[in-house]
Amino acid sequence: MASFSFRAGNAGKLMRIPLYLAGRLGTLIVPRGRGWVIGCGAGIGDGALALWRVATQAGENPLWLTGSAREEREAAALGIRSIPKGGLRGWWATARAGVVVVTHGFGDVNRYATSGAFLVQLWHGIPLKRIGLDSPATVQSAILPRFVPLQRLIGALYRGQTRRIRILPAASDRSRGRLESAFGLGVEQVLVTGEPRVDVLSAGEPGERRDRARRLLEAAVGPVPEGARVLLYAPTWRDGAADPAVPGAAEWERIVAMLERTDAVLLVRSHPLGEGDYRPTAETARIRTIGSSLVADITPILPAVDVLVTDYSSLAYDVGLLAMPVVYLAPDPEEYARSRGFYGRYVDVAGEDSAADWTAAVAQLETTLQDAAEHARRSERSRALSAAMHAHRDGRNAERVHDAILARITGAASASADPTRTPTEGTE
Repeated sequence: MASFSFRAGNAGKLMRIPLYLAGRLGTLIVPRGRGWVIGCGAGIGDGALALWRVATQAGENPLWLTGSAREEREAAALGIRSIPKGGLRGWWATARAGVVVVTHGFGDVNRYATSGAFLVQLWHGIPLKRIGLDSPATVQSAILPRFVPLQRLIGALYRGQTRRIRILPAASDRSRGRLESAFGLGVEQVLVTGEPRVDVLSAGEPGERRDRARRLLEAAVGPVPEGARVLLYAPTWRDGAADPAVPGAAEWERIVAMLERTDAVLLVRSHPLGEGDYRPTAETARIRTIGSSLVADITPILPAVDVLVTDYSSLAYDVGLLAMPVVYLAPDPEEYARSRGFYGRYVDVAGEDSAADWTAAVAQLETTLQDAAEHARRSERSRALSAAMHAHRDGRNAERVHDAILARITGAASASADPTRTPTEGTE
């Protein structure tokens, strides 16, 4: 069942307007220091973790703001200094920080204390589907859902927030144009540094990356038989709507039969904001779930994957850094184009042969796994797509973002302050 939608999220934001106003007044009084706070809507990972590592090596000592007990445990295991983002401590840490880094939205840290900070929005993928100001979904609300003036108000509030972003990394000039439009920003804010979250796909030797990814994979889902190919199915988020690609009983049988014939394992990763009901009709070790409850960030595991299956996920751009074949499974591209919209044409990404259902996808997967020529064709198409979207492939994107931040804040005032220090302790 879906766990989030823009309608519900925007309705909640409207109800919390007094808290935003109170927080804004507070940030006018509390002076900011030079410390860093970092948060990530997906947990301890993504581009936030890559930038944390670079900043830590540079002596910044950034503080991570967590959103759950699980994140606290994961931060501690990695030696990351952290506190909960909610309550007085989280508000104070965010209000005192000079640099605030997020990957999804301002709620990655304490949403009521971001005004006046140097805001860095790392984002979490090259957009294929329209996002932000380019998407009608962004201004929908469960409160008066068809009331156009309210939609305009939500749009104005969204634009007012995004205008406070000082740096937003882009993977390439093509991606930069999409992000500028989606966030209402310009070339001074959206910088072609490459995305820190994909550094893990470029750094080091390919064999080392695959071995490390395989260890992470098996720690999450258990041992994978030696020699078995690994397939990853990663559908995109549908803003609270049902996923039309959930297999029926007959399709599950075809999937399992194909996996057995090709000696493969299928990993199913529903979007963390909209878990789909992907349960096979019969228990099988050939199908494993690898949702966000098991792995917050799937990117470090990608080198252990042999073929990606997706519809509109930005992973399609990322796996090209590994020249990984992609099978596109999209039951509703025309409807999705009307309701949500794409940047460019979907066919230019997926090709003319995208599968409309699992029956077609299974056939394409089997051919890809068993026919060397087809495997090579899809690998090259994936590599070429990525080459058009990723300007940097040296594993140093986080370093470039860090350098850009320092360049922008050079000469900013006052001595460094520890944002964890609070006048009193408190809870949300």
